[in-house]
Amino acid sequence: MQASLILQKEHFDEMVRIVSAQSPLEACGLLVGRAGRVESVLPVTNAEQSPARFRMDPIEQLRAFERIESHGLELVGIFHSHPAGPGTVSPTDIAEAAYAVVHIILSQSDEEWQARGFWIEAGQAVEIPLRVE
Repeated sequence: MQASLILQKEHFDEMVRIVSAQSPLEACGLLVGRAGRVESVLPVTNAEQSPARFRMDPIEQLRAFERIESHGLELVGIFHSHPAGPGTVSPTDIAEAAYAVVHIILSQSDEEWQARGFWIEAGQAVEIPLRVE
């Protein structure tokens, strides 16, 4: 399990722009970097186009993975929004988690977007600190 995820304020702001633009639908994307440190944010279309569920567009996700590999980077996180809450992982998020990376949930509190990180493994979710520098 990863101890924390480090991202720059510009990465947090980019995730907020992406999820704000898609709200009230859930938005999603990939966080790319090395050794638990985010270097870039890759938005991916939510193929479900739903306010309560996300599934990454498979073609966009494949292209993103090819880009990650060709640049010698790693998938360090996945983000998606819960526009109507809650600010934590859902049972569906836990059941469908397929990658051993930090999962970031963005939700709104008093009209401000908040982000929380979770490590999901063996049907359990543990909150992971997000360090915004």
